[in-house]
Amino acid sequence: MASTAHFSEEEMAELREAFSKVDISGNGFIDTNDLTEVLKAANLPLPGYKARELIQSLTSTGNGRLSFDEFISIFQDLKSDDVAKSFRKQINKKEGICAIGGTSEQSSAGTQHSYSEEEKYAFVNWINKALEKDPDCKHVVPMNPETDDLFQAVGDGIVLCKMINFSVPDTIDERTINKKKLTPFTIQENLNLALNSASAIGCHVVNIGAEDLKEGKPYLVLGLLWQVIKIGLFADIEISRNEALIALLREGESLEDLMKLSPEDLLLRWANYHLENAGCNKVNNFSSDIKDSRAYYHLLNQVAPKGDEEGIPAITIDMSGLREKDDVQRAECMLQQAERLGCRQFVTATDVVRGNPKLNLAFIANLFNKYPALHKPENQDIDWSSIEGETREERTFRNWMNSLGVNPRVNHLYSDLSDALVIFQLYEKIKVPVDWNRVNKPPYPKLGGNMKKLENCNYAVELGKNQAKFSLVGIAGQDLNEGNRTLTLALIWQLMRRYTLNILEDIGGGEKVNDEIIVSWVNETLTAAGKDSTISSFKDSKISTSMPVLDLIDAIQPGSIKYDLLKTEDLNDEEKLNNAKYAISMARKIGARVYALPEDLVEVKPKMVMTVFACLMGKGMKKV
Repeated sequence: MASTAHFSEEEMAELREAFSKVDISGNGFIDTNDLTEVLKAANLPLPGYKARELIQSLTSTGNGRLSFDEFISIFQDLKSDDVAKSFRKQINKKEGICAIGGTSEQSSAGTQHSYSEEEKYAFVNWINKALEKDPDCKHVVPMNPETDDLFQAVGDGIVLCKMINFSVPDTIDERTINKKKLTPFTIQENLNLALNSASAIGCHVVNIGAEDLKEGKPYLVLGLLWQVIKIGLFADIEISRNEALIALLREGESLEDLMKLSPEDLLLRWANYHLENAGCNKVNNFSSDIKDSRAYYHLLNQVAPKGDEEGIPAITIDMSGLREKDDVQRAECMLQQAERLGCRQFVTATDVVRGNPKLNLAFIANLFNKYPALHKPENQDIDWSSIEGETREERTFRNWMNSLGVNPRVNHLYSDLSDALVIFQLYEKIKVPVDWNRVNKPPYPKLGGNMKKLENCNYAVELGKNQAKFSLVGIAGQDLNEGNRTLTLALIWQLMRRYTLNILEDIGGGEKVNDEIIVSWVNETLTAAGKDSTISSFKDSKISTSMPVLDLIDAIQPGSIKYDLLKTEDLNDEEKLNNAKYAISMARKIGARVYALPEDLVEVKPKMVMTVFACLMGKGMKKV
């Protein structure tokens, strides 16, 4: 029997558990091939032949099986190795991919779903840091990344709501989060609020329900969290919010070209800008090209403060770890340097060496956000007025599209619609059939590529006029292709309006709905509930106080609005906005998937006001 003197009782229990995870049949042995897989998952730098030699030397039965004692012997030998610490942790968690049984009825009955232990580990650490000082999360934070704490912690909706606000501040009005004496009903409300708010910031949540989150379905929880975290990490990787990114312009390139790049492409461009300045080879990705940590070392060295800015002390990066022969050790030394910059989040040494693309992207985005080390060019002939941020309306449309899961994701409203592929997907969402044989698909040829995109745009306008029966007077395919703002928005608004009305018509058994019907329903519902509010149209100035919206929510779900939190008469602008923030979050909390923003109510923007009342009507009709 192998000596167990080196292991505590707790370690032995963990090892026994790890063995049983691999010993699926429960007969006390594992197949030698299984050990190879676990070694791979643990990222022990052992070539295949060495793994086989190791197994042969320790398999006393010689029949391709390994007993628990032999497993312990292997582990003991490895424990002295430099990477044994990572091996123990990994084997205990069986890190890598965990398979679980099918879950959500909507999407996955009877199927197998897997989730990544590395992602869980990374997200838990990120959430712990983000919410460490939040008194409302003390009941769950800090979570233990080694356990399944995360999947339980999201069950009451509070952590999710807080992380949405961490990524996109002010999305959720804190007054609407249920925090004390939670019941199944108030938990359901929190989860509604989280899911509908996630949707409003552009997360694709179509196949995720409150029950899935309550039950802590790992692959759905991690999928939603990644979207929320990524939106926060990418928020400032955009030229209108960070003009110093113009330093990344290449010779012969226009500002417009740079502005079309996705956040992922900008991050790659940023990393290569610094690597070039360091005299290093460029990288083409944040997976296979960074596995040896060398690019990361040079990037850290370039962006670390040099002490030339007042009030920011220099941080010297110790490059000696580059001499490490072992990839994992080199990665660990690199991460120790990243930690000195406060940027160690998201990756372990293992994740770097494995080239985990998702977590390495997050690591780079976080590094960029803390240390961009770029300076806005002074002398270049740049038309600064052309660098406009997106309007609220544009952001709402973009988030709506992304929440429906369009592919590719829309980062820039106009340039990302220039081949109409996203528009075709939106037509299908509103039940307008698309003949995909007529659609040109990427990659487009360098010569004549734009002609292919223009053909798509012409077909998109044709579908709008002939099939969808939209009002598209004066709109041609060329307008979409060139990103004409006014005309593109006219088409997008009609798509969003039709989508909203379709939902109402589905609930109402197919009966056609228009603005007048919605206004009548709103007023009848308010009157039936004994409320004083009424609206004459979606342009009614009374909407600026949000009182008609709040009263309607209270009519749909009696007692839900806490009127003592509100000012109802003689409101100044700040008080109006305060009411509007509460109204939008409350609408989401009772289950209405509202995309509009509080400012839309204060400024009485008729289009967005219509969507708010339509979504509430849909919720109200479902309750009847």
